[in-house]
Amino acid sequence: MKIGIVCYPTFGGSGVVATELGLELSKRGHQIHFITYKQPVRLELLSNNVHFHEVHVPEYPLFQYQPYELALSSKLVDMVKLHGIQLLHVHYAIPHAYAAYMAQQMLLDEGILVPIVTTLHGTDITLVGSHPFYKPAVTFSINKSDAVTSVSDSLKKDTMRLFNIKKEIHVVPNFIDLEKHMHGFTDCQREMMADNDERIITHISNMREVKQIPDVIKIFYNIQKELPAKLMMVGEGPEKEGAERLVEQLGISERVVFFGNSNEIDRILCFSDLFLLPSQTESFGLAALEAMASSVPVISTNTGGLSEVNEDGFSGYLSDVNAVEDMSTNAVKILSNLDTLNRFKANAKEQSKKFSIHNVVPMYEQIYEDTLKEFLVSN
Repeated sequence: MKIGIVCYPTFGGSGVVATELGLELSKRGHQIHFITYKQPVRLELLSNNVHFHEVHVPEYPLFQYQPYELALSSKLVDMVKLHGIQLLHVHYAIPHAYAAYMAQQMLLDEGILVPIVTTLHGTDITLVGSHPFYKPAVTFSINKSDAVTSVSDSLKKDTMRLFNIKKEIHVVPNFIDLEKHMHGFTDCQREMMADNDERIITHISNMREVKQIPDVIKIFYNIQKELPAKLMMVGEGPEKEGAERLVEQLGISERVVFFGNSNEIDRILCFSDLFLLPSQTESFGLAALEAMASSVPVISTNTGGLSEVNEDGFSGYLSDVNAVEDMSTNAVKILSNLDTLNRFKANAKEQSKKFSIHNVVPMYEQIYEDTLKEFLVSN
């Protein structure tokens, strides 16, 4: 099958999932065309089955904000016609599903039939989509999609609650390529980051307000009062500067390392003992899953889809949003005893296997086949 994938090419979870999905589909014999404004960060290798088409947005003085949706729609039309793309899989309702629908209608005028599968990832629904300015466009885009998937049951329920949705929403969870987390290096050079008696705590995110970055710092502050520890903060975002100030105010600068964005996530997780994700909301929690795949237990909130990923008392612990003291206590409970820590590490790895890419991608393939068949019959 020839599949066009539209996604954000950045470090965010939706772009990572879309890219990993496309790469796995290509290994299964499908021809994949990524269509976006920049090559996705995880798209390291192009091949006969993997192609990237850049969306250029020409600048016109007439527009205060350049119309990306219009450029994307036109690019989709051109790529479908040029490469014979049979189906579009778009990640995020707006602007991607919106642009795909416009492309679909333009192609329909020329007798070309291309169905749209839309995957909802989270902030397109819970933050952007629920804003009154965008809500009509999001509702329209979802209802006009030929198939809709959601990365968690929690996000599906939020979507049905916030919008007047007439389409069936299929829950297809995010996934992990476990083979990529079987570290090729025998020594992750842990001694460069911490002493032997120190525990290494890690947080990875885009450091937006929803990630509760001050809570990450406060939890670690409580941990390091109980046992020797270091904190690894990975990512860039608007909350980073405030986090650096808070670290200084608490007098723990020597115990905290800010990496910025990194392409060495596997190495960082290799030497990590615990992962913190005290988010205000998470539609799924891909960062938590990646940590667990590297045998790192997770301390997280119980919001959104996190309880579907992190099993309380097994792969880590769940707490209410802002429950810093409870999360701190649970973290120390895991870290203070080596036998307990090793048990949670093994459990985290075991939990991640439920989300193996080899289990999830066939679910998407089935949706593609069913959608294409139904679309061609109805049109």
